[in-house]
Amino acid sequence: MSQPYAITPDDVVRASRTIRGHVLRTPLVQAPRLSELTGARVLVKHENMQATGAFKERGAINRLSALSEAESRRGVVAMSAGNHAQAVAYHAKRLDIPATIVMPATTPLVKVENTRAHGATVVLEGETLVEAAAAVERLVEAHGYVLVHPYDDPLVMAGQGTIALEMLEDAPDLDCLVVPIGGGGLMSGIAVAASPEPQVALYGVEAALYPSFLNAIDGQDRPIGGPTLAEGIAVKTVGRLTLPIIRDLVREIVLVDEPQIERAVHDYATLQRSLAEGAGAAGLAALLARPDLFSGRTVGLVLCGGNIDARLLASVMVRELEREDRIISFRMTASDRPGVLGRVAGRLGELGANILEVSHGRLHLDVPAKSVSIDVTIETRGPGHTAEILDTLCREGLMPRRIGPHGTAATGG
Repeated sequence: MSQPYAITPDDVVRASRTIRGHVLRTPLVQAPRLSELTGARVLVKHENMQATGAFKERGAINRLSALSEAESRRGVVAMSAGNHAQAVAYHAKRLDIPATIVMPATTPLVKVENTRAHGATVVLEGETLVEAAAAVERLVEAHGYVLVHPYDDPLVMAGQGTIALEMLEDAPDLDCLVVPIGGGGLMSGIAVAASPEPQVALYGVEAALYPSFLNAIDGQDRPIGGPTLAEGIAVKTVGRLTLPIIRDLVREIVLVDEPQIERAVHDYATLQRSLAEGAGAAGLAALLARPDLFSGRTVGLVLCGGNIDARLLASVMVRELEREDRIISFRMTASDRPGVLGRVAGRLGELGANILEVSHGRLHLDVPAKSVSIDVTIETRGPGHTAEILDTLCREGLMPRRIGPHGTAATGG
């Protein structure tokens, strides 16, 4: 490296010795079905297998291990949307260090409760990490707590970089590493750790709603903000220490939109049999978004976290089925006679559809007074089967119209 950064490759090597025995050396697993999907040879680093479900433990334990006895007695404070909070709380409890965690009020409930379960005092403050940071400053001033920053700390950055050491040791033939970027601690640590191997290309991934690093690097002013499934990388302010590393060592930053992130969460669950939160799936989303960058290459993905709310995961899975035309909703109009609903249900069964939900009503103004509307949600075998069912219903005079996520539209012959 031509200029000094906050950390060096030697710092990452030292961190690997410090954290040994405190965190899991997670497996780097070949992913044949993801490889088939993306056209790349994909290997996945399963950081979702850490005790708290995310990579953040590496940086947290490296920072906590450097505290003096006096600092350990006073305690630590951290700000986090979830995974860093759980990591600091978990390892602080193991080391008998008091921990206070400031979390935005918008943090998913599962992460708040998991953090409390590890014994930390949780303070919910503000809507964003920036607002949470103001509360942290007040706590540091009032109580003398030591700040364990989620990304802009050399010891934290070096701890996260140990992931790259393990990946390159397990698979020396990796062509590139694809890494989610929030505040940049993970990406900068990995970039420095991998810098002695210049043949390994580094790609960062940001949520399209939060292109903070891309803006900082190329000088553009893309809008930042909005609800994202990848709340773990929804960071508006780039790290002061992480930015120069990422600017110099990362080849390209890929932006991924919400449908791509949702699809990646779904694909991890169904093809890799692994839970990935939105931020954890961002690397795979980049392969889906930019096959031109990765096709034919040996790619290391960091599945950096698996802490996704069960209800949110269920919603993502159903939405993906809708996108694939395996779950569809449509409205039909029929004469209001006894038994019509049973006949429609029977016909759908004959066509091989699984009825998930059905309702009928007489009050829609676009339905004649002597007719009834029937709204049906069905599960099919895929787009071809769906088209066959709708065409058949259309030929039989029921004139189904799609409703739901696709909008209402005429369908069929």
